[in-house]
Amino acid sequence: MIARRNLLSAGAALALFAGAAPLVPAALAESAPEEILLWPGHPPGSGNVSGPEKIGGPGAGFGAVSNVSTPRMRVYRPAQPNGAAVLVAGGGGYFRIQLWKESTPAAEWLQSRGFTVFELIYRLPNDGWDSTAPFMDAQRAMKIIRARAGEFGVDPGRIGIMGFSAGGHLAGFTAYQPERALYAGNDAFEQVSARPDFAVLLFPVVTLRKPYDTTRTRREIVGDKATAKAEVEWSLDTWAGKDAPPTIIFASADDKITPPGHGILLFETLVAAGASAELHLFRDGGHGWGLGKPDQVISQWPDLFENWAKSLQITEKQGE
Repeated sequence: MIARRNLLSAGAALALFAGAAPLVPAALAESAPEEILLWPGHPPGSGNVSGPEKIGGPGAGFGAVSNVSTPRMRVYRPAQPNGAAVLVAGGGGYFRIQLWKESTPAAEWLQSRGFTVFELIYRLPNDGWDSTAPFMDAQRAMKIIRARAGEFGVDPGRIGIMGFSAGGHLAGFTAYQPERALYAGNDAFEQVSARPDFAVLLFPVVTLRKPYDTTRTRREIVGDKATAKAEVEWSLDTWAGKDAPPTIIFASADDKITPPGHGILLFETLVAAGASAELHLFRDGGHGWGLGKPDQVISQWPDLFENWAKSLQITEKQGE
């Protein structure tokens, strides 16, 4: 079984967002991770939000952030760094970001295993930003991490990206189109590549085409009446070529929101192109399972990821 997340530390971090009611004592909140802003001044792209950030209350959106005006990363520094880093993006259909049940517990688990982790809080089209805003933020985040790798004790050749659901779409898009010009910039961070060295995609939204054209991700990025061209342009399998970074995909057979056909399609496309890919399809787990419950087979995915990372020498093998 895998170690479970510390709910108090997760709650403390969430309580720091503007407009959020305190969930834990202030003394605990003081230990929340540091944050790095992605942009100097107003972020690129059109749009904006009104009012403070919001944190979801009881229900499906509990602990999810929305109304993001200041895109940023939360940094989780491990006690014993392994030299690798991961940028983590929670899902939420591009209308909220599932921190509490997806990106935060994953970040804490990765931190416990020696990874330096950057939890991405990105802009959302549903809040009034244009549809390219989250992709700008993810690309910029990767560049900042690589440019500052030495400062974080990270090997610039061992920086990966992890995403859940819509965050998996965001992660995959960043991995397979790292050089796409999404915004204009000329500072020091823009002198390095945004390409992740590996990608970890969990129940990802892969394609916006039929029969998988019912996701909230599709609606937020291309709209209900998208052209075939737009569907192709924003589907991950369109860009999954031989130069794609090594990718590992996790999916559940009973996922009704992002059916396993998404992950299977991406896996087959990557393999056909000659890229390195691995797929783990679990019999159950539904959607949005985060780390999974201890009694679920799907909770084995972090261990499977860790073994995969060792096999690619992203991390050192045990005993060496």
